[in-house]
Amino acid sequence: MKIPFISATLGVVIISMAFKANIAVSDTNTNASEFESKPYWADEFNKNGLPDAKKWGYDIGGSGWGNHELQYYTKDNLKNARVENGKLIIEAIKEPLEGKNYTSARLTSKGKADFLYGRFEIKAKLPKGLGTWPAIWMLATEHSYGQNYWPDNGEIDIMEHVGYDPNVIHASVHTKSYYHSIGTQKTAVKTVPTSMTEFHVYRIDWTPEKIDSYIDGELYFTFKNEKTGWKEWPFDKKQHLLLNLAVGGDWGGQKGVDDSIFPQKFEIDYVRVYKMKK
Repeated sequence: MKIPFISATLGVVIISMAFKANIAVSDTNTNASEFESKPYWADEFNKNGLPDAKKWGYDIGGSGWGNHELQYYTKDNLKNARVENGKLIIEAIKEPLEGKNYTSARLTSKGKADFLYGRFEIKAKLPKGLGTWPAIWMLATEHSYGQNYWPDNGEIDIMEHVGYDPNVIHASVHTKSYYHSIGTQKTAVKTVPTSMTEFHVYRIDWTPEKIDSYIDGELYFTFKNEKTGWKEWPFDKKQHLLLNLAVGGDWGGQKGVDDSIFPQKFEIDYVRVYKMKK
């Protein structure tokens, strides 16, 4: 989605405009044999209160996040991030804080759970309305390649959704060679009319060979390792998970923000990570 304090997610701003593929491959468990059947890291969100501090930290502030977003991300604030009734709730609220007019939350597993390869499954129901921008995504934990952290070290967008395009889900990757500024971004979309009213399972299978993106077991995007170097494939280093709900921004706010819709909730039933088999 967007990286801290620099214009990382301008890489997703343009994905609604060009270079999209809508690949429908019925499938379901093509890669099942590559992964263990039980998760080795998970959050089922079964304990009410703040998110589990052993699993999640926060990105905090109202910098705009490289993307001119309008919210201030808070920490340890039950209004913006809490577990209730077996679900994680990330809630965007229309309220002033630190010069911003909205508050929300951005959870990160960085330093608590960093991953190299695996199957990542997140069951979620999305917010609705003009100006909302929820995301489930991953960033590199270390700056291993190139001069710039982003896009040189890669980004994996498991799920992105913008409220002005309500029936469409986006999956993307960003690398040094493949990102919007040079017109080479890699992304795909899938129509999911019930994404805001029902829970769906958003998944990637990340191996040394490729990254496959699924919704409810249906493959719709594949990004292959061309084996030409880190500029095309920086995904041989650990990444961490991020869960957030932005307001406005260069992409999410492209058609404005409807203040009448707030508060809005991004609900997550579970996050599960499965190891590759040896």
